[in-house]
Amino acid sequence: MLTDLDLGSAIALFIGCTLVIGVAGTKLTHIVDDLADRTGLGEAIAGAVLLGMATSLSGLVLSISAALSDHPTLAMSNALGGIAVQTLFLTIADLVHRRANLEHAAASIGNLMQGGLLLCLLSLVLVGHFSPEWTLWQVHPITPLLFIGYLFGLRLADRTKDRPMWRPAHTRETQPDVPDEQAMTRSALNLWLSFLGLALLLGISGWLLERAATVLASATGLGQSVVGVLMTAVVTSLPELVTSVAAVRRGALTLAVAGIIGGNAFDTLFVAASDIAYRGGSIYHAISDPVALWVALSLLMTAILMVGMIHRERLGPGRIGFESLAMATCYLVGVLSLLFTSG
Repeated sequence: MLTDLDLGSAIALFIGCTLVIGVAGTKLTHIVDDLADRTGLGEAIAGAVLLGMATSLSGLVLSISAALSDHPTLAMSNALGGIAVQTLFLTIADLVHRRANLEHAAASIGNLMQGGLLLCLLSLVLVGHFSPEWTLWQVHPITPLLFIGYLFGLRLADRTKDRPMWRPAHTRETQPDVPDEQAMTRSALNLWLSFLGLALLLGISGWLLERAATVLASATGLGQSVVGVLMTAVVTSLPELVTSVAAVRRGALTLAVAGIIGGNAFDTLFVAASDIAYRGGSIYHAISDPVALWVALSLLMTAILMVGMIHRERLGPGRIGFESLAMATCYLVGVLSLLFTSG
């Protein structure tokens, strides 16, 4: 039934999924923030793992579904375009945090470790793209390396949190990760059930969104690269935007940044999962040059973000740092490049 949608129905389904993803993403912030305190994980780890994974589910399901349907360009453009747009969302969160530069206030060893992990995983995607097209059971050797690298990086980040060899200097603008007393009174079981329910809702929305996106790409003539990078990647990344803004308003600054960086690291596994689902060979070699550009831009934007967290620029209320302006410029260049090459 969903494979024969007309353009009007596809647009309606696309808008409906967008609303569901946005609302569910907003509710997730409060639940994960309370779980971070209730379980003792802390905002950096809970944001990277729980919030990052849950808010990425719609995009993961969309990319896998597109790969299974023999639409590798849509799968890859959604996965890799989402990483760039989610990094851009930190600029919006920076604007919301009026007190100081967000990258200054939320600097932590956990966020820096997650940023380093993301750089490594994105680099592996490029290695897969430029390496020989070797596969075993239609799966490229880079795919298991992405899973191994991600799990090892999470373990390393958790160990570093417990025994840090480096700490950010505390300033007036630093927002420490202090457990909320009210969160400690909430039922852990109810929090986990709410978390799983919202995560499931996001996953179903991603599956429906892939159907709508395929019709939109075909009926409008925009192509899968444009629809993937500028439409589905933005929509499936909406939870990251709303959770980051909600976390900043809630005062959970470390959670806001960790949710984005951790979600981006998890999003690289979209590529690995899509490679397993894609039966046409190595999906890394199905990445077009315009989509490969977004991998490079994501690397650059993440590096700029890490430089901002290390430098910790001191700014007055209402001003944003150089890293936010630089990341916004990178994204704009990518959009113009994509539209130019698609035209």
